Order: sequence, then C-alpha cells, then structure tokens
Amino acid sequence: MKNQGKIADLPAAEQQALLAKVRCIPLFADLDEKTNECLQGADVIDAKSGDCVLGQEQTRRYFWILLEGGLRAEYVEPDGTRKPLATHHGCETFGEVPLLTGSASRVECTMIEPSRLLRVEEDSFWQLMTTCPSVRKGILANMTMRQQGLQGLMLQREKMASLGTMAAGLMHELNNPGSAAKRASSQLRESLTHLQELNLRACRMDMQAEELNCIADLQHYILQPQKTVAINSLDQADAEESLCEWLESAGVQDAWKLAPPLAGMGLTAEKLECLRANFRPATLSDTFQWVEALVTSVQQLDTIEESITRVTELVMAVKHYSYAEKMCCSAIDIHKSLQSVLMILGHKIRHKEIQVSKVFSADVPILESAAAGLHQVWMNLLDNAVDAAPQKGHITVRTWVEGSEVFVSVRDDGAGIPAEDRRHIFEPFFTSKPEGVGTGLGLSIAYKIVTRHFGGDIRFESEPGTTEFIVRLPQHPPEAANQGS
Repeated sequence: MKNQGKIADLPAAEQQALLAKVRCIPLFADLDEKTNECLQGADVIDAKSGDCVLGQEQTRRYFWILLEGGLRAEYVEPDGTRKPLATHHGCETFGEVPLLTGSASRVECTMIEPSRLLRVEEDSFWQLMTTCPSVRKGILANMTMRQQGLQGLMLQREKMASLGTMAAGLMHELNNPGSAAKRASSQLRESLTHLQELNLRACRMDMQAEELNCIADLQHYILQPQKTVAINSLDQADAEESLCEWLESAGVQDAWKLAPPLAGMGLTAEKLECLRANFRPATLSDTFQWVEALVTSVQQLDTIEESITRVTELVMAVKHYSYAEKMCCSAIDIHKSLQSVLMILGHKIRHKEIQVSKVFSADVPILESAAAGLHQVWMNLLDNAVDAAPQKGHITVRTWVEGSEVFVSVRDDGAGIPAEDRRHIFEPFFTSKPEGVGTGLGLSIAYKIVTRHFGGDIRFESEPGTTEFIVRLPQHPPEAANQGS
C-alpha cells in the first residue's frame, strides 16, 4: 500500500475530485462543512491487488472509505478456515464494527484489484460520529446489518456443528445394529442349511406318535413369539452347566455345544425330558441337534428383528428431530422430544460411559404452540452436559409441572462453570471450550428460542461437581412470544 498523504495536503482540484467521489456514497450524500472538516485529516491510500487493509494482523483500527477498485471480505475461523462474506466495488465504507465494539476483527478485507481508499484515524472517526448525525445514523445502520450477517453465518456454523455431531453419532448408532443384522443373517443361512439336513434325516425315521407329539410341543414352545426373561450372567452360567450335565448323562453328543443356546431359550431338563423318554438312543443326538438348530435360527431371527427395530427407531428419532422444527401450530411432546435427542447422542453418551437418569413427570402436558426450536434447545443443553460430565459420569434429565408452567432440568456432575464465566454464559460467541471446538452460540441460541419463541426462561446453578440448567416453559405460550424473531 502507498500513502499519498492527507486530503488536506493535496492540491485543491484533487481534493474536490476526491470529495465528489465521497458524495457518491449514500452515507456522505449530504456532505456538509463539518463532515468535510472530519475527512480533511484522512489519508489517501493507493492499494494494489492482494493488500490486506483490515484483519487480525492490523494493530490499529481505522474507518475505511473505498473510492475506486474492489475488495473481498472474509470471516476467518479460529482454525484458519475462511468463509466469504461479500465482495464490494467502489463507493463503500467498512471497518466501523471493530471501532464501535472495541473488539478484534475476525473479518479480513483484501483488495482484489488496484484501489484507492480513504483511511480515517480513530480520533477523526469519533469526531465524525459526534458532529455528523446523518453519518452517525448510516454508520450504525451499516454496523447492525453487518453484525446480523455475521451472526447469521455463525448460526449456520452452529447448525452445521450440531448436524455434524448428530451425523457422527447416528453413523455409529446405525453401524452397530447393521453389523449385528448382517452377522446374524449370515449365521442364519448356516443354521437353516443344517436344520434342513436334519429334517431330511428325520423324514427317514419311523417316528411313533409319542415322538411326534414331543417334537410338536417343543417346536410350538420355541416358535411362539415371546421374549425370554433376562437373567444375570451368573444364573445363566449355572443354567448352562446344569443342562450340559443332564445332556451328557442322556448320552447326547456335543452336549457342551448344545447347552448354551438351549438354556438361552429357557429350555430346561424338565422341558426336554420327553425327548430322552421317547426317542431311541440311536436317534437321540440327531433329535437334540434338530432342536438346537431350530433354537439358533429363532435366536438369529430375533437378532435381525431387534437390529431392524433399532435402525427404525433411530430413523424415526432423526425424522422427529428434523420435521418437528418445521411444523407450525404443532403439538409438542416434551418427553418424546427429549428421548429423540438422547437417542441421537447415544454414541457420545456410551463412549464416555455416562449414566443417564430420566425422571419424567406423568402430568407434563402436550404443548400447543406455533413456535419451533425446542429440539435445538435440548440438543445444545444435553450435548454440553455430555461434554462437561467426566468419564463414567452421571446426567439427570428431569421434568415437572408447577402451576401453568412446565420445567425441564438437565444436570451433570462435571467440574462446574467458573465464577468469572457465569455472567457471560448466554452471550453470543462466548465459549469456555478450547478454541476451534465450540462456537459459543449453543446456549445463546437456546436462550433466544426459549425466551423469544416460547415466552419462557432458562436459568442455571453451578458449583464444583454439579451444573444444572432449568428451562421454564408456559403451557400456553403468548402469541407475541410465538412470533418472536
């Protein structure tokens, strides 16, 4: 960049030409004597393509007026990733946001062609703001517009981060039942092949009525749609050992191999006694193998059914999460909404071995509201709780009703929120997470949704070892809240 000096030092004709270009900018359309005086101290800068005039590397703040040429504005993420914001060609102002907010700029402006600019020092900028009401109004309007655009970009980033969390967890969640179903279907092919071979052998046997009745009774028991009552591993081992000893005493081959699946189906020595009592020793082993093959096939079918059910539940959870936000005047089931988010975050919860306690009140009503966004509230609160909780920690999700209001509490047993951070916790872009991990918008978005859309409130209590966020929602949100921005 080359500094051509201040406007006041230029020849009169060149000054007039520059000020004429300044008047082309709506902000300075009514250029008066006071405004002219404020601009006399501005530096005239000639910049070439690639020059950076605004960014984190600049140690001083300036207000810039682009007279000729063009620039590209980009938002620089903490990890160095750049997001394009806008491209401007002549007759534009920029740089007011860092001056007005007193914060470092994450927006970088780079020239994309040879350009001429005016650079206004910070003192002259504040003089301009003080003495020129029309300019002040325009600068503040520009700042508001740019802050809204930047916040929109950050909101989109927060949504993408949330989507990434959901997608990563969903892939792990779908992989487990998918793998289980694939494995069970492969094993089922082997079981059915073995079962068919045993059926062909049985066809060659001259079975008596007692034998046929025994087989029919066992087949009916095995095929009936019931779930075996779960027992602990110690009792299961005892049942398998007892059945194995009984099979060996009956002279059944490979008793150690047959006992586990038979015991898993709830078959005991008493239920199998009819086989030993009615079948000849020469055919007894084949008969038990037929029973084991049928049991194994049914168990593998159960595995496939459970896996597909799990996949369906996950798909429905994501569908409920996604579509509930787009429905107007919808009925909101808070418990179903919480369950969907917990299912989506299941992978993160299991990865940290976190115990989740759900204390849901039976009298929580269905909310009728035109507002949307509660899923995003639960996602942000629960995701933060999972991040805050220690390995093998504990999270409690509780709901209750007080008068005409519904309350939802999310509590974790993490380290707590530092005292110096608590007053900033709902501020946009504030985060206590490592740089590049959190956007600082999750709780800000949650607060906006609850307060503006639902007319409720969020508060929190935190101390070392526990943090609790409590959401208060009116059962009948006011119409004004429903229409909040």
